[in-house]
Amino acid sequence: MPEPAGFRLFGKPDLKSAYLVVTWNEDGGRLGVRVADYLARHLEAEEFAQIDPPDYFPLTGVAIDDDVAQFPSSKFYQCRRNLALFNSNPPRSDWYRFLDTVMDIARDYCHVRELYATGAMVTLNPHTVPRQIMAVSNGPEMTQTLKDFGLASGMDYETPPGQRPTLNSFLIWVARRRNIAAATLWVPVPFYLANVEDPQAARTVLRFLDQRAELGLDLSELDEEIRRQNERLEQARRRLPEVDGALRRLENNIALTEEESEKLMRGLEEYL
Repeated sequence: MPEPAGFRLFGKPDLKSAYLVVTWNEDGGRLGVRVADYLARHLEAEEFAQIDPPDYFPLTGVAIDDDVAQFPSSKFYQCRRNLALFNSNPPRSDWYRFLDTVMDIARDYCHVRELYATGAMVTLNPHTVPRQIMAVSNGPEMTQTLKDFGLASGMDYETPPGQRPTLNSFLIWVARRRNIAAATLWVPVPFYLANVEDPQAARTVLRFLDQRAELGLDLSELDEEIRRQNERLEQARRRLPEVDGALRRLENNIALTEEESEKLMRGLEEYL
């Protein structure tokens, strides 16, 4: 089978009627990074394909972190338990060709039965509110599957006229054209955790994937991380009355002003 243009294959994965998880590196609370990393480490992921960056990313704008160039990447992995993982930077151009290539690999090499993409919704909810997945499906079969697992799935993936779709909406639309059942798993992330990490959001997604695909994940590592983060937040509340006051208002569904929101984020910087 010839390789798709702009795509490099390093091996043929042993996957049949697999689940595919799609995560993005640029996401609130580092949701995509955390989900991908957890799955890769706990399910012994092996890279088998990669999209060539020059076709979709302007390399003139490569990010620098700690004096190291951070080049964009788009990689497929085979994991244990019949799971495929695609982790990528969001493409900067030619979304359709990029996602069509992803679907070529999903169909021809992974034989995907269901696709799940992750996405963070930055919200005004405080961290003390349990994370609930808001799922968007691309067909009635997937909608029923999500309902069977207790997920809210009444949202529509079709973008209103005149508006640009999200990348995940575009993804599950392309999947629908390939007759692949797909859904986006949107998880609320408190705005003051969006630029750091929200392990609780990652755990919410991983728990659903574990149940749906029977992955046998041990989530105790994340449980401990959530406990430590909550301790740091409680410490900030005890030491900084303005932080505690702002969080109490959020817990009582009272909106903060822009200035109050900025003060809250600055107050938590030292602790997060």
